[in-house]
Amino acid sequence: MATNPLSDTAPAEPAATVSFRTVLFSMVVLWATYFVLTTFRSSLVLDLNLQLELGWRRVVITALGIALTIVLWLLLRLFDARPLWIKISAAIALAIPVALAIGQINQWMFKDMELAQEQLYAKKYNINLRRDESGNLLVDVPVRRVSPAGQPPAEDSDVVDSQAVMIAPAETYSDFWRKLLDVALGRYFLLLAWASTYFALLAGVQARASQRREEQFRSAAKAAELRSLRYQVNPHFLFNTLNSLSALVMTGKADSAERMIQTISRFYRHSLATEPTADVSLRDEFDLQKLYLDIEAVRFPTRLVTAFDLPLDLEECRVPGIILQPLVENSVKYAVSPVSRPVTITLAAREEFDRLVITVGDDGPGVPQGTTHGFGIGLANVRDRLEARFGPDIGFTSAPVPGGYCTEIRIPLSRPMSQQSPRHA
Repeated sequence: MATNPLSDTAPAEPAATVSFRTVLFSMVVLWATYFVLTTFRSSLVLDLNLQLELGWRRVVITALGIALTIVLWLLLRLFDARPLWIKISAAIALAIPVALAIGQINQWMFKDMELAQEQLYAKKYNINLRRDESGNLLVDVPVRRVSPAGQPPAEDSDVVDSQAVMIAPAETYSDFWRKLLDVALGRYFLLLAWASTYFALLAGVQARASQRREEQFRSAAKAAELRSLRYQVNPHFLFNTLNSLSALVMTGKADSAERMIQTISRFYRHSLATEPTADVSLRDEFDLQKLYLDIEAVRFPTRLVTAFDLPLDLEECRVPGIILQPLVENSVKYAVSPVSRPVTITLAAREEFDRLVITVGDDGPGVPQGTTHGFGIGLANVRDRLEARFGPDIGFTSAPVPGGYCTEIRIPLSRPMSQQSPRHA
């Protein structure tokens, strides 16, 4: 059962998205930059003995940071098709819990490093640092014994005692959150920076997808325009040939009518063999016009003379199908039909400066007065089809010449790849 192509629902085009490879690459670059900068900063202020311990912890945090950023991406991609302000709002909101999670991991990973730094500092400056049961950081300060007022110094007055002095109170619940928020805030802006990068990548992908869709729509519109112009040719020609066939039957020329019917059949079999918007070889186009002129020769057996000039190296050049039909029809209608003498219709092709030049001419009376309406429609159809197919890069002239009329077409020279010579490759 035939289907109506206009009623078929085309499959929906998948939404434009940034590939996971690109997303992952952007995350790795961002977090690798974080790793390098934090490592460089700590190397300037901390002892080298701790760099190895700090380094592997940063590697773990960087890996977990990439994993959590992937989670953020999976959430943000749900808003890919939404307006930009919604995307930004989603990034601002969703980055908060992710940043807090990274901050908490950071706290866990570096918690024991605080004690290691205290011990290293105490060893470096030969002091006694310790924490009491409440978690307060204490330092033992030496104190010299002093004799009471009015009494001579004791024999052991040089003995030095130590006294614990608190230099940092134990961490409170508010201190924990302050440190966590301080770390999370830095990671929050890091995540927002990545989200901005992701939105920029997404905008680029969507812009390219939109451009591809525009090209597809433009191509479809051009194909529809070519098809419409092609269909304008066929009914016009069929109307003329049926009138001619009717005249042959009415005048009792049965043999001529039968020969014309057979030729018409071959003509339509030939012309309908290709898709309306497809290009054909110049040889096929010339052969099609020979069939048409054979049909008209039945009407004008003594007046219609034809001449074809198609070089062998141009036979496979590509041209729009039935592009010469309106021009040949005009020559028959306005050059052969009005006169009683023989008129030669000439179709020729040549190459000039990598351009294909096709001429359709006749040695008839030119354009009779009062008949320009139908004549102009055929020329406009050819010009419109050429512009729809090749754009403005065409040449099209049609005018009387000494001894007749000539139409010249100049289009880009297009050969099949297998037929191209090295000069045209």
